[in-house]
Amino acid sequence: MALATVPFTSTPALKKCEFQKISQLAYQHFGLDLGADKESLVVSRLGRMLRELGLASFQDYYEYVQADRTGAALSAMVDHLTTNHTSFFREPTHFKFLRKTIFPTLLNRPQIHIWSAACATGEEPYSIAMSMLEESPRDTAAKVKIKATDISHRVLEKATQGVYSKDRVAAIPLSLRNRYLPRSVGDPDNTRRFSPRVRSMIEFEHMNLITTMPQGYRCSVIFCRNLMIYFDRPTQQRLVERLSHHLEDGGYLFIGHSEGLASISHGLEYVCPATYKKPGRLQESSNGSWR
Repeated sequence: MALATVPFTSTPALKKCEFQKISQLAYQHFGLDLGADKESLVVSRLGRMLRELGLASFQDYYEYVQADRTGAALSAMVDHLTTNHTSFFREPTHFKFLRKTIFPTLLNRPQIHIWSAACATGEEPYSIAMSMLEESPRDTAAKVKIKATDISHRVLEKATQGVYSKDRVAAIPLSLRNRYLPRSVGDPDNTRRFSPRVRSMIEFEHMNLITTMPQGYRCSVIFCRNLMIYFDRPTQQRLVERLSHHLEDGGYLFIGHSEGLASISHGLEYVCPATYKKPGRLQESSNGSWR
């Protein structure tokens, strides 16, 4: 039965039982840990949804999400509860390490696989692509395959377009902007678009890391930064174990500088802040697959 909707201009109060139901839904489907201190966040982030939908209570909203079999309402809920803040070359030490330490080891491979596991609006995978092209411009576009995944359909649509405002690309050095974001006829003056060569290196895909992992996929590097801050310790444990499974021996995992693996059990070696390595040695050739 469809819920009746009426116009509302203010957000209703969030009852404790409603918060518990929404928290359980977020944890069950996405691993989000909404502790008791997150009640105000739920009110502020989801309150807008109630007003837009004309729903009278958070109970009505919970029932609306549960009744939607397409998953669109669930996806919209997690979009509002999480922050997709990112920027080009965010935490630049990771990109320097990728260019100067990891890439020389992989240079002779016919293909290089890198996974941006929570890519948001795409700044991270495009930064990876530019970093690789700067080290070896001749054949890198053909050999580097960047898998870019996120739980949000909305941000993936933005990322796939490869179009960003001038304000967003201001963090990219001018020389790189001129090389990889050329001005295109017909594009608005206040935007820049990544070149086809850069976009060809990245494959964007919707993925919920709590419920799905890429089958048969192995890679040399995984960026999974500023995602674990949303998870409790057991969920962090499971995620790191699953990501490690997709790293080849000697492969690297980058996490956010505000995150750490000290509180969980894992088989990775600490390299430097927010950088971990799977035991073993990266080989010059690999039979890893791109799917």
